[in-house]
Amino acid sequence: MALPIKSKDSCAFDEVSLGEIMLRLDPGEGRIRTTRHFQVWEGGGEYNVARGLRKCFGLKTAVVTAFVDNEVGHLIEDFIMQGGVCTDFIQWKPDDGIGRSVRNGLNFTERGFGIRGAVGVPDRGNSAASQMKPGDVDWDHLFGTLGVRWLHTGGIFAALSATTAALTIEAVKAAKKHGTVVSYDLNYRPSLWKSIGGLAKAQEVNREIAKHVDVMIGNEEDFTASLGFEVQGVDHSISTIETDAFRKMIETAVKTFPNFKVAATTLRRVITATKNDWSAICWHDGKFYDSQQYPELEILDRVGGGDSFASGLAFGFLEFNDPQKAVEYGAAHGALASTTPGDTSMATRKEVEKQIAGGGARVVR
Repeated sequence: MALPIKSKDSCAFDEVSLGEIMLRLDPGEGRIRTTRHFQVWEGGGEYNVARGLRKCFGLKTAVVTAFVDNEVGHLIEDFIMQGGVCTDFIQWKPDDGIGRSVRNGLNFTERGFGIRGAVGVPDRGNSAASQMKPGDVDWDHLFGTLGVRWLHTGGIFAALSATTAALTIEAVKAAKKHGTVVSYDLNYRPSLWKSIGGLAKAQEVNREIAKHVDVMIGNEEDFTASLGFEVQGVDHSISTIETDAFRKMIETAVKTFPNFKVAATTLRRVITATKNDWSAICWHDGKFYDSQQYPELEILDRVGGGDSFASGLAFGFLEFNDPQKAVEYGAAHGALASTTPGDTSMATRKEVEKQIAGGGARVVR
C-alpha cells in the first residue's frame, strides 16, 4: 500500500522541516582544543533533510525556525538561501546586545579520524529556536492554505525545551489534520533531556508525538530510549545484531503505534571513525526492505549522514511512493554525504542514482 501523499500541484512545498539550525565551527583535520582556524557551515538534524531534498533532489522545501536578528543569525540565513531552502517562515528575535536573553546556537564539531572518534561540543543554551512555543506558527496557513506534502521534525528539536516539545506536538497534529505526511527522527540525545526530566520525560514526549507520525526513523537504541521498547531474543553476532534488533523492535512498535506506515534506519558497523560498513533497512506495510551494502565505506565527515539518509528516503516516497527505491535512495545519499565535509549533502541526484545502479569511484571526465 502506497503512502497517502498529496499531489505536487496541490501544494506550495514538497517538504517543510521544523527544527533548530546552528552555526557549525569545524577545525578540519585538527582539534577544537588546539585549532587557530575554523571553517563554518550551517547544520541541524531537521534542516539537513530539507536542504538535501532541495539541493540534491530539486524539490521545493522550507524551514520553520528562529534566529536572533544579528550578524550571526543572518550568516546562517545566507547559508540557508545558498541551499535554496525557503526562508519565509524564519522568526527573527530582537538582539539584546550580548545574548543574555536569546542567542543563536553554535556547534563545534571535530570529524574524527581512525581510532579518534568524532566529537561534538554544542553551545546552544537559550537559543532563539529553543524558545519557540505553541502559537508561534500559523500551521493552518502553512499546511492548509499553502499546502505541504511532507513535514519532517525530530527528537533533537523536541528536546531543546518544554516549549519546543509542545510546539512539535502542535505541529504534527496540525500536519495530520491537513493530510500532510509526517516523518520524525527520534535522534535520542541524553545530554539534551537530562535537565528537563531525563529519560522519563523523553519517553513521555516522544510517545505523544509518535501517535501522529507516519514515517518513524531511528535505530533500536533510539526506539528503546525514546519510546520505551525493549528487544528480546536478538542474535548478538556482530553482523546481524542491528538488523535483527531493528526488525524485532518494529514488530513490537507497530502494535503500539498502528499509525506507523514506515519505519527506517541506517545500519552501521563502526570499524574506525573513517571506515564503516553502511546500509539501511525500511519497514512498510508489513514487509522489510533492505538497501544494497556499502562495505568499509570511507568517511570524511560522518555528521549529517543519517539526515541525508532521511532526505533520500523521503524523496523515494515523494517521487516514486516505493519503499525499495526509498531505502536505496536513502542509503546511497547518506553514504555520499559522508564523503564530504559539513553537515549537509553535496551530492547530486545523478551521483546518487549512479551508486544505486552499482557505479564505482572511477574518475569522471
